[in-house]
This record gives sequence, structure tokens and C-alpha cells, in this order.
Amino acid sequence: MFIYDSVQKTKREFTPLIEGKASLYVCGPTVYDDAHLGHAKSALVFDLLVRVLKANGYDVTYARNITDIDDKIIKKAKEQNKTIKEITDFYTDAYHAEMRQLGVSAPDIEPKATESLEAIYELIQTLIDSKHAYATADGDVYFDTSSDKEYLSLSKRIQDEDDKQNRVESSSLKKNGADFALWKSVKDGSLTFSSPFGEGRPGWHVECSAMIEKHMALPHAEFAVDIHGGGADLLFPHHENEAAQTRCGTNHALANYWMHNGFVNIDGEKMSKSLGNSFFLKDALKVYDGEVLRFYLLSTHYKSNFNFNEEDLSASKKRLDKIYRLKKRLFGLAENDEPTPFQAHLLKALSDDLNVSNALALIDEMITKTNETLDTPGKHKQLKKEALSNLAYIKNLLGFGTKNAYEYFQFGVNEAVKTKIDLLIAQRDEAKKAKDFEASDKLRDEILACGVSIMDTPQGTFWERV
Repeated sequence: MFIYDSVQKTKREFTPLIEGKASLYVCGPTVYDDAHLGHAKSALVFDLLVRVLKANGYDVTYARNITDIDDKIIKKAKEQNKTIKEITDFYTDAYHAEMRQLGVSAPDIEPKATESLEAIYELIQTLIDSKHAYATADGDVYFDTSSDKEYLSLSKRIQDEDDKQNRVESSSLKKNGADFALWKSVKDGSLTFSSPFGEGRPGWHVECSAMIEKHMALPHAEFAVDIHGGGADLLFPHHENEAAQTRCGTNHALANYWMHNGFVNIDGEKMSKSLGNSFFLKDALKVYDGEVLRFYLLSTHYKSNFNFNEEDLSASKKRLDKIYRLKKRLFGLAENDEPTPFQAHLLKALSDDLNVSNALALIDEMITKTNETLDTPGKHKQLKKEALSNLAYIKNLLGFGTKNAYEYFQFGVNEAVKTKIDLLIAQRDEAKKAKDFEASDKLRDEILACGVSIMDTPQGTFWERV
């Protein structure tokens, strides 16, 4: 398996710290607002990575954190006259629900900053003791970037006076403009924690380093984790600062491989009809099935920036529809999981730095050839078995085709109409049992008038939106 290392800027063969195992840490959301499409893209990319690692036989430990200590959370709590916990619980639950709709599996470990304070204190104290950090007269603790000869080796940046980090964390008491806060003294009466450094709150960067040490790092390994991931916007300063803290506060580097997914941009003109230019995932999920969004957001390489627009999404959905139409064509046949050459080719494509373009081309080719053969005379029993196995493999590896083939095509029909259709189908079934074919035909016409088509199968009657 090969991974593009965004620090070394080259594709590298994946060699884990422990043979047969893989550890992955990804920076998760700060829970003060609804998740946006960028959050969705990152979660989907690393969900796919976990699936591909597992398919290659690795025992994967995947951690994705929750940042529940942040100035923005405090501001939102004040605005809504709620407690910090009410805000963080609400947005954490919403994030989890939306991830489930996208088919994103829960991480093995999901540490929270509020549950990692002792680990944070320990790391800060170690950095102070080793002269890599210092306390100021007003109670703040800063990381001394001049003490780390490898600082900026991750992002390959050249520090200057107008740097973003300097502007954000300006203080006349800092030794260097680039120094960043490990602990922030708070005296305004807002949320604080009692620490060895006084009342205050941890800096954002130190949280992830501490959580990785607490939950994932091996005592004598060269790196804390195999892979560290996140959005491209996190490379600097967040990941740069994480790496510095870990490098200077422990006996190892942070990660052997660094992976960063590209940005998601909204094409306002093309999105205005349905989403009103909203960037929130919850609004997209009102208009599109979660699996359609999953397919679309994963349809381009993870490193590329993604321009989200309705035109491309519609084209992407038609591509996913083909998987479901083949699934519907094979509906009712016994499931099969025997390996096929197609599956080996698909895994090989995705094992090449998640080359989803090649993977989707293979899927398109498999579906086209299968349908062409099924259109010819004959029962094609072996082909059907292989096709069922291939569809199951696609479902497990990519998370595409997870739904009932008929229910997938029901998306967009409101619950009241669904209830009405289900009732009419039940009444029609009773009429057919009673051999009242006139009533059965009348009920069938009522069902079709709802804007759907129906299909009678040995497993029952199914319908889909026309």
C-alpha cells in the first residue's frame, strides 16, 4: 500500500510501526456549530483510508478527537444562554448523526479535550522542565519555538513578522512572535480549569498532542502514530505545532506519515436552488441522500480541492444509480462473498494512495460488462454470483450500495406519502389474496398516482420514485 506523505511530498510505501497493525489519528471537529461540507470531506476520506487498510489485512486503531474546549464554544454558550456542556453535547450528537447518514464508521477512540486535562498538564509541565516552554508574568504558558531546531520542518514555511500565528496569538510577553500558547490564563470569569499553571484553558494545539500520547503512543517507538491526518488548512499552524510539542516533550516524533485532504468550496451560483449557498452538511442532507453525498464527495482524489455544485452532484448520483440498478436487477438472489479478480483490481487501485478515479472506472466497467452479458440469452448463474460478490465488496470497501435497492430510489418522497403508499400496498396485497382483482388494479393505479413505480417480487412488493 502506498500513501502520499504531504510533509515529504512524495508517495511512500506504507510500513507500520508494528507489523500487521496501523494507527491513525485525525483531527476532529470543534463542537460549537453544525458540521460543514469540509468536515464531511475529511471524515469520508479517512473513513475510506481505514476501510482500505483493513482490506489489506491491517488491524487498525483509528482515533478522531472532539475539541470541546474553545473560545468559540464559550461565545456560543453565552449567545444562547446555555451551559458549555449543553452546547458541546448538542453539536457532538448532531455531528455523530450526520456522520452515520454519510456511512462514516465511528472511530475506535474518540477522546475529548475535557477528558484529557491531566495528560495536557503533564505534557506542558514536561515542556517547561525541558526549557521548551515558559510561563509569562500574566500566567500564560508559551512554547518557545526558538528552542526547537526542527520547527517549521513540517510545513516548510519561512517565519516572518506578519505570520498568521503571530497575529492570532499576539502578546508583548512572548519571547518570539512565533511562540504559541500551551496554557492561557483566564481572568474574565468565563470557563476555566484549575491547573498547576493557574486558572485558565489549554491552547488548541496542545490538546491533540496530549491525547495522542495518552491513547495511542507506544513507549519506545520512533513515532507516536503511523499516520496523522486532517484538512490541508491544519498543516500550519496546527500540525506544525503538534509535531513540535511531541518532538520536544516526548522521546519520539509524532507521525511517520502525514495525510491532508483538500478544501471544499461552494459554487454559489449552481448551489443556490437547493441549498441556498449553505455550507452546512445538515442542509445538504435534507436535499440529498447521505450515500449520494458520500459518493460525490469521494469521487475525486482526496488531495484535490473540491468544488461542490449541483450539476456535478447530479451527474455523480447517476453514476451511483448504476450500482443500485444492477443491485435491483439481482434482487432476491442469495448473497455471495467469493473473491473475484475484479476485487483484487479494485483494492489495488485504492491501495495506491486512495486512487478513487481508477477505482470508479473499474466499477463502471464491471457494471457495464455485467449488464451487457445479462442482456444476452441464458441464465448466467456464475456471472450473477460474481456480480453479487462484487457489489458486496464495493459496499464494504467504499460504502456504496449499502441500502435496499428499492428504498434507495425512494429518497425525496416525504414520510406522509411513504406511509400512504405502504398502506395502499398492504391493501392491494389483501385484495390479491382475496382474488379481488378489480380492487387490486384500482389500488395499483392509486399507488402509481403517487409518482412511483412498483414491482412485485417473491420477496414482496417494492416501489421507487419515478
